[in-house]
Amino acid sequence: MADEDFETGDLFQDPEGYYPEEEKPTFAEHQMLSGQTVRVRLVGSHPLYGNLLWNAGRTSAHYIEERADTLTRDKDVLEIGAAAGVPSIVSAIMGARTTVMTDYPDLDLVQNMQYNADLALDKIPSQSKLHVEGYKWGSTVEPLLAHIPSTGDEKPVSFDVLIMADVVYAWREHGNLIKTMQMALKKDPSAVALVIFTPYQPWLLPQTEKFFPLAESSGFTVTKIFEKLMGDVLFEDDPGDERLRRTVFGYELRWAPDQLESNA
Repeated sequence: MADEDFETGDLFQDPEGYYPEEEKPTFAEHQMLSGQTVRVRLVGSHPLYGNLLWNAGRTSAHYIEERADTLTRDKDVLEIGAAAGVPSIVSAIMGARTTVMTDYPDLDLVQNMQYNADLALDKIPSQSKLHVEGYKWGSTVEPLLAHIPSTGDEKPVSFDVLIMADVVYAWREHGNLIKTMQMALKKDPSAVALVIFTPYQPWLLPQTEKFFPLAESSGFTVTKIFEKLMGDVLFEDDPGDERLRRTVFGYELRWAPDQLESNA
């Protein structure tokens, strides 16, 4: 029997509206204290929160800009959980030698971070290098350290500054965050990890705050540096204490003196 061609019509065509439309990326702007504007693309409705410009990220960027001369200029900076990457971009604009912007190694997130890094290139001085990497907390930091220029001596390269904005809410990941700090932060008294966050779910604040005694037991000192009340909440319809949901908390974590002595 000879083969015959059969017309299938629209049998295998999904009906219109069968799949929800993918949300298009949106853009947001961060106004630097210098008057410059950092424009970033956000990731649609991505479940890993690349779709928002968080208060802690904006506050971190302002904190870095205000102190760039002593905090980040000519230094090596790593951002963990960067999302849109505003603090990384501001660090690079303000003259950090190396800035590595990281978030979970999801293709959409990493590509979006790279897009934002490229978008800011005209604002970044030529001597400042901004890199993008996917990174899972607690995993090896060797690919991140590889971006730091070698000093030519035998001392291992590591980062002078870690930016950790709105990451400690993930309390189940506290151990992995501290592991990353231990591997990535330079063993130097001036090296610092900036931990800045807002308790968007205030009832979980006691879980979030467990990060700090865990860090202290892991070789770090913890210093609260500010508590800033924002004008508006980020999520108006969320439950819980409104004042806490408007507040950004800032901490500095540095190596404890005994950790530096053991490294001498």
